Amino acid sequence: MKTRLALPMRLLLAAVPLLLAACGTLTAAVQAEQGAGAEFGRVWERWVDSGGDIAVATTWERKVGAGVTVAEIEDAFASVAADDNVKMVGTLPLSTELQARSGKPEKFLKVYSYCDPETARAMVDFSPHMAAFLPCRITVLEKDDGLWLYTMNMDMLTKMGRKLPPELKPRVIRMRDTMWKMLERGSRGEF
Repeated sequence: MKTRLALPMRLLLAAVPLLLAACGTLTAAVQAEQGAGAEFGRVWERWVDSGGDIAVATTWERKVGAGVTVAEIEDAFASVAADDNVKMVGTLPLSTELQARSGKPEKFLKVYSYCDPETARAMVDFSPHMAAFLPCRITVLEKDDGLWLYTMNMDMLTKMGRKLPPELKPRVIRMRDTMWKMLERGSRGEF
């Protein structure tokens, strides 16, 4: 008799953590933006397809068109920033620094940072952890097959997170759209 009762009890005890995790997941899902599940699925699929590379899963990338120069990419970034009233807040010319240190040629690698200060402040007020993602960055990287652009997948922010306050959501979406335009227009050298 003890054996029959012991097995169901063990199964119940094993199920408790799963049930508690499900409750937390359901609570988070209720508080998430509409479309969170679909975006999570896209991130998950990229994670699986990449063999577990979280950076692949959480970024957008574009191959730069043949013949498009770094100067044209930078002009495209500047044009989008001006059109969308976003401030360039810095660059990190990594390949230049590495070349200065080693004296050897380096493939191009430069990070460009952009910010809308009011939106950044509002996002950090909404979620202090968002400070780790500031400012918005886009990177130009030279690989063996040419130039590539990389930036954070901002759909994770606008679709997977907690519901944004109504006054903040359009501002965050505008910044997301700005980074998307930089990616698209930069890859074509279109300014």
